[in-house]
Amino acid sequence: MAEPAPAVEPGPEFNRLVWEFVRQVPAGKVVTYGRIAEMLAGQVPVDPARYREYGARWVGSAMAACPADVPWQRVVNAQGGLSPRRGGGEFLQRQLLEQEGVEFDAKGRIDLKRFGWQTAEPGQLALW
Repeated sequence: MAEPAPAVEPGPEFNRLVWEFVRQVPAGKVVTYGRIAEMLAGQVPVDPARYREYGARWVGSAMAACPADVPWQRVVNAQGGLSPRRGGGEFLQRQLLEQEGVEFDAKGRIDLKRFGWQTAEPGQLALW
């Protein structure tokens, strides 16, 4: 049985789409890596099955390399939690979100029903 091909990231165009999407998230709201991947599905030439498997990770990679004008703090994991970052960046992320009015529960999670950004349907956002 052949080993599966490595999950090659879509590249700079995908990163640009991710960053444009995140720039639209309003202050005081958050969005998950998976939701971003869902919203951008089909906009980059990647095998759909591979995209479903790795899309959220690719969004994470794009966010790790985002420019300074992207509100990176507004992207959280699927449980409404903050993902660990090099240098303790999750502490800064929490501070920035709290300054925007986002609240955390006793377990350090955000109520996604309350603070989650209710985006349009896939393909309905102006990303360029």
